Amino acid sequence: MFETTVTSPDQTMAWGQALAPSLQPRDVILLDGDLGAGKTTFTKGLALGLGIKRNVKSPTFTIIREYQSGRIPLYHMDVYRLEDGSGDELGLDEYFNGDGVNVVEWSQFIEDELPAQYLRIVFKRDDEAGESQRTLRFEPVGARFEKIVQQLEDSQK
Repeated sequence: MFETTVTSPDQTMAWGQALAPSLQPRDVILLDGDLGAGKTTFTKGLALGLGIKRNVKSPTFTIIREYQSGRIPLYHMDVYRLEDGSGDELGLDEYFNGDGVNVVEWSQFIEDELPAQYLRIVFKRDDEAGESQRTLRFEPVGARFEKIVQQLEDSQK
């Protein structure tokens, strides 16, 4: 596990950009935290790092947005509206075993469908310290993501 503090949306995006070069098809990145905590901002940075030029928007109402124009595809999912547990109807397995990077916001609503290895990033707002201050906690599950998180941590030293 690794924690860092950001004080601007640009810093949040920079972390997404820093993660992108390490990612490969079938990787699953979980972004959890309150509304407005920076999950989509992080994803915008990740998309830039993958070479995606299209504007990344929150998939709240579409549930899944696909971006095909980068080094590898990006599948950005917001499963908040699946709190009733209907995630199996989306064919998440096909995405998780497909050709792109999967970014899932509000992953607690599809816990039963997650693969064995993933990287969870928890976004915590710290409104007392400033309107845009956040703590990002990187929680790797699996050896591959442990290595990636270690590289991110080492890059900050």
